Amino acid sequence: MKIRVYEYEGCSTCRKALKFLDARDVAYERVPIVATPPTLSELKAMLAFVGDRRRLFNVSGVLYRELKVAEKLKTLSDAQALALLAAHGKLVKRPFVLLADLGLLGFNETEWQAAFARRRA
Repeated sequence: MKIRVYEYEGCSTCRKALKFLDARDVAYERVPIVATPPTLSELKAMLAFVGDRRRLFNVSGVLYRELKVAEKLKTLSDAQALALLAAHGKLVKRPFVLLADLGLLGFNETEWQAAFARRRA
């Protein structure tokens, strides 16, 4: 099964995640997150896995600060927050991997090891 990895080429965390997948011979498709952000349905599914919409945001990004998203999140509905993410791939935490039973945001090697060990079993 080939997974979709939303990533940003200039992101060192994304490079670590792809290197992790390569080392384990996991088939994946690279999706440039800026040009092709996750869809609203993918973002809703990820939100269901992570539980807190703030976790979906790349809080260290320039665009996050420029748009003052931290302040806006206090008054935005979930639908509005997801629409903002779907419109601006740079706002989405990356790498972003959505599987049928799991969502992975960012790269935490321990979490990724557990996620991909289950798939090989």
